[in-house]
Amino acid sequence: MSQYTVTFFPNDVSVDVDEGATLAEAAQKADVFISNLCGGQGVCGRCRVQISKGKAGAEDHARALFTSDEIMKGYVLACQTEVHDNLEIVVPPESTVDDSQILTTAVGEEMVMGKANPIVRKIFLGLTPPSADDNVPDFERMSRVLTKEIGSRFLDTPLDCLQQLSDKLRENDWKITATVCRNRNNYRILKIDPLDTTDAQYGVAVDVGTTTVVAQLVDLISGRIMGVKGAHNNQASYGEDVISRMIFACGKGGLDPVHKAVIKNINQLIGQLCEEHNLSVEDINAMVGAGNTTMTHFLLGLTPCSIRLDPYVPTARVFPQIHAQEIGIHIHPRGILESVPAVASYVGGDIVAGVMASGIAEQEEVKVLIDIGTNGEIAIGNKDWLVCCSASAGPAFEGGGTRCGMRAMAGAIEKIEITGTDLTYETINHTKPKGICGSGLIATIHELAKNRIIGQDGKFDRNRKDDRLIIEDNIPHYILAHADETESGVDVVITETDVDNLIKSKGAVFAAIKSLLDYIGLGFEMIDTFYVAGGFGNYLDIPKSVAIGLLPDLPHEKFQFIGNSSLTGARMCLLSETAFETCANIASSMTNIELSTYIPFTDEYIAALFLPHTNEKLFPSVSY
Repeated sequence: MSQYTVTFFPNDVSVDVDEGATLAEAAQKADVFISNLCGGQGVCGRCRVQISKGKAGAEDHARALFTSDEIMKGYVLACQTEVHDNLEIVVPPESTVDDSQILTTAVGEEMVMGKANPIVRKIFLGLTPPSADDNVPDFERMSRVLTKEIGSRFLDTPLDCLQQLSDKLRENDWKITATVCRNRNNYRILKIDPLDTTDAQYGVAVDVGTTTVVAQLVDLISGRIMGVKGAHNNQASYGEDVISRMIFACGKGGLDPVHKAVIKNINQLIGQLCEEHNLSVEDINAMVGAGNTTMTHFLLGLTPCSIRLDPYVPTARVFPQIHAQEIGIHIHPRGILESVPAVASYVGGDIVAGVMASGIAEQEEVKVLIDIGTNGEIAIGNKDWLVCCSASAGPAFEGGGTRCGMRAMAGAIEKIEITGTDLTYETINHTKPKGICGSGLIATIHELAKNRIIGQDGKFDRNRKDDRLIIEDNIPHYILAHADETESGVDVVITETDVDNLIKSKGAVFAAIKSLLDYIGLGFEMIDTFYVAGGFGNYLDIPKSVAIGLLPDLPHEKFQFIGNSSLTGARMCLLSETAFETCANIASSMTNIELSTYIPFTDEYIAALFLPHTNEKLFPSVSY
C-alpha cells in the first residue's frame, strides 16, 4: 500500500500514513489536536482544515458546511477527507484547543492533609533471625509481624514475592520493606524490597474528565501534593462528548483507540510530574482515578455500548482493583489502580468523589452538589440520605451547538456587558476574540434579556433599531465582536437559535434540581449550601446564572465554588483507606432518579423554557 506524508501547520509536524487514511487519523498519529464534536460523522463542521499544498477536495456531502469561497481556498473536513497525495495542512485557530483553561485545584485546598493511611503502604520489617527455638518458615516469620502492623490476619502473597523472600532476608540482615495494599477486606503484598525504602512512597490521583485529564503527584507519607498537571483529553479526536465517543467506540472505530487515547494522556502527565520532581515512574505505587461512568469504562477498556441505550445499563458500577500495567499505565509494574465506583450510567465516580470530598454525606444539613457540563450531574442530601440524577444539558455550556461557541481558551469571550448601544467584553488572556465560551454565553443571554433585546421567550425584538442586530435568511443574530476586532476576521455573533439552545440547556439543569427536590418533598429554602464543582462551574457568574434561571434564586452566600472536587476526592481516596470505603458506601446508598422516565421532569422542563422561568414566584429577585 502506498504511503504519503502529511505535514500540519502551524505545528510543523509531519507524519507518514497509508493511502486512504483520513486527515483526522493522520492528525491523531501526529499528536496534532483537531476539534471533533461529532466523532467523525462529518456533521458538526468543527474539524475544518485548509489544504495549502497537494490535492484533496471537500467531500460532496460536506460541501454544505463551507462557502464557495472556502472551498476555493481548500477548506475540507479532516474527518471526511482521505489522503491520496503528499499534503500540507493548515489547522486554523478555531479548530484547536490551545491555551484552554484547565481546572487543576479545588477552592481552599490544603497542600498537606496530615497523617495519611494510604491505600498502598510501605512497612519496614526488622525481623529476628530463626533459631532452634524459633524455626518457623520465612513467610510465617514475616507475616506474623506484618499482620500486626496492618491490623489484619488476611494476607495474600504473589508467588514471585515468595520466590525472592529467602534470599532477600538473608542477604540484608533480615531487614526488608513490604509494600502492601488493601483490596476490599483483604490485604496483599505487592512487592518486597531489601532494607528500608519507606522514605519514598508516592501515588497519583487522576480526574479522568471528558474534556480534560488532570493528575496530582502525592507524597503518601505526608499527604503533600507535590505537583499537578493537566491536559486536554486526547479522546476529543473521537468526539467532544461521551455520546459521540460511545458511537465511535461501538461503531467502525472500535473501543481500542479511545481507550489508548486516555492512557496516553495519563502516562504523559505522570511522566511530566516525575521528570519535574526527579522521580522514576517506578517510584509510584498507586493510582486512584475518578471519572464519569463512561470515562471509567474507556479507562479500563470496558464496553460502554449499553450505557447510551435504553434501559441505560453499564458493564459495571463497581470496578476491580488492578495492576496499572494491565491497561498500560506506566507506574511500578506492581502498582495498583483503583477507580472510584459509580452510581448509574450517567452519575459516575466523579460525582461520588465530589460528594465525599465536600462532606455532604457527613452533615445534618441538606446540601447540593452540581457539576455542569454536557451532563448536569446533581446530588442532594445529607448524612441520612442521598439522591442524584443527570440532566442532559447538551454541549452549549461548553461552547458546542452555537455558531461561534468554543471551549474556555485564549480568545474566548467570557464576560460581556451591554448598556444602551454600548457593548464591552473581555476575552480569556485578553487576546482578540475567536468565539464565545459557556460563561460568556450565560452573560450574553442575561445582558440581552436585561436590555430587552430579547424577550423572556428568547426571541429577538425584530423592531429594535440596533446596528448590531442583523436578520439574515429570517434568522436574527446579534454581533458581539465585529470582524475587524476578531482573530479570524469574521463577526462573533449569537443567533436566535443559539439563545434557544442555551434556554433548553439551562432549563434542563434547573428542572433536574427542582425535580429532585420535589421528589424528596423539599423546597429550595431547605438547601443549606449549594456546591458548584467542575471546570465550567468554577467560572460561573452566580447572579447572572440565577437571573437566566440556570440556578435557583437563593442568597448568593449559599453558593460555594469547590473547584475540581473529583480530583480532590480521588486524592483523599489515595491517602485514606477509610475515604475509599466512604466512596463505596456513598455509591451504593445513593438513589438515582432516571429523569428520562420520571414523568414530572417533563413538566418542569417545559416550565423552565423561559427567562428566568414560567413561574416568576420561583425567582423573586429577578426582574426583566
